[in-house]
Amino acid sequence: MRTPDEFAPSISRRSFVGGLSKTAGLLATASLLAGDSEAADPGVQGVPHVSPKAKRVIYLFQSGGPSQFELFDEKTALRDLQGTELPESIRQGQRLTGMTATQDRFPIAASRFKFSSHGQSGMRLSELIPWTSKIADEICLVRTLKTEAINHDPAVTFFQTGAQQAGRPSLGSWLSYGLGNLNEDLPAFVALISGTGDQPLYDRLWGSGFLPSRFQGVKFSSTGDPVPFLSNPAGIDAVTRRRIVDDVTALNRGKLESANDPEIATRIAQYELAFRMQSAVPEIVDVSRESEHTFEMYGPDSRVRGTFAHNCLLARRLIESGVRFVQLFHRGWDQHRHLPTEISKQAQLTDQPSAALVLDLKARGLLDDTIVVWGGEFGRTVYCQGALTADDYGRDHHPRCFPLWMAGGGFKPGFTYGTTDDFAYNTVDKPVHVHDFHATLLHQLGIDHKRLTYRFQGRDFRLTDVEGEVIRDLLS
Repeated sequence: MRTPDEFAPSISRRSFVGGLSKTAGLLATASLLAGDSEAADPGVQGVPHVSPKAKRVIYLFQSGGPSQFELFDEKTALRDLQGTELPESIRQGQRLTGMTATQDRFPIAASRFKFSSHGQSGMRLSELIPWTSKIADEICLVRTLKTEAINHDPAVTFFQTGAQQAGRPSLGSWLSYGLGNLNEDLPAFVALISGTGDQPLYDRLWGSGFLPSRFQGVKFSSTGDPVPFLSNPAGIDAVTRRRIVDDVTALNRGKLESANDPEIATRIAQYELAFRMQSAVPEIVDVSRESEHTFEMYGPDSRVRGTFAHNCLLARRLIESGVRFVQLFHRGWDQHRHLPTEISKQAQLTDQPSAALVLDLKARGLLDDTIVVWGGEFGRTVYCQGALTADDYGRDHHPRCFPLWMAGGGFKPGFTYGTTDDFAYNTVDKPVHVHDFHATLLHQLGIDHKRLTYRFQGRDFRLTDVEGEVIRDLLS
């Protein structure tokens, strides 16, 4: 695929004549993107690199850092160590956040919640997630994720873009660039937001970075039009809107021919996509025709727009309609204080709809080629932040080992991977770096992560930077 450097304006006669072929290519691209062809955007030529197991992703991102102790990584021995100091031999001088670095003590806080075995796999899961426990034989649980960031913004950015600094393309944008659209009437990448919390979510988390802007995610709103200005203004009907778009496209094509700027082709495509979305999106976001059984399955909040449950249901409808990548961001997992109460609230909001999504996809024959991901940006510390009492405690951020699960798309079902030490502070075996997770996810979609690159400022960039290995033990 061409890069902006290849479209630099030329002034010599020879360069001008040679540039005509590039302009013709741009016009052909613009024509394709404008809907003159019935084919959807095919993505980068040469992809897939390997035989894909999946073609869609729903990523249920739990922003704030869900605690492994209360959900996925049982440590019963900690009950006998309650309130004792975390050994320095376990901490190993690891970096602490500014919130606990000055604590006089690091007392161990055992989880108040019980675990039990579930499914034929015998996966050990918390009583806080009874609905997820029912899909234990569908999920592939990794307990040993590792990230490089210890604070929210860089950690979330790292998971979404493969770098801690802002400015890189998001995961969904890389997939849009590499794989293209499945439905020309809908964006390839949609972002949905729910929950509350102190940590903000920035538009760059679903942005395209230095990739052409047509690969950025489209954020659906929880109030008003799902997409801004989706509805026509008063007095403007569909025929008039079509005429307006055609006139603007003609002007943009004239500018494209003279300016040789690829972003103009993107602008043409965006106007055309927006027009087609006016018909496609309202029908998709209207869940009123879903069955009572479906609403019961996703839970009572599934009728309420803007909730995590509603967004899970909407995610299924979006991928069913041809959206390639749907990213749910749910805030509220940053529990430095009052963790037992607060994590119970978040589990109640997210557990049932997360499990329902997996079961719904399976019932509709969509789970085999759709990957569902559930996880946050890091885990929590075994030691208590703040006051430790018999009924209450908090936990700080911990990037060294934390859980994440996947379902569908060729991931091994009913499988638990990786072991942490007795304090869930260090990985004993089978660590999985964020770059490894990205490499494995891309592999299941038919992409060799080392070959999906984009040249920017003289360097070939990729989602996994210069690292990442496919964790084949996770694959069925």
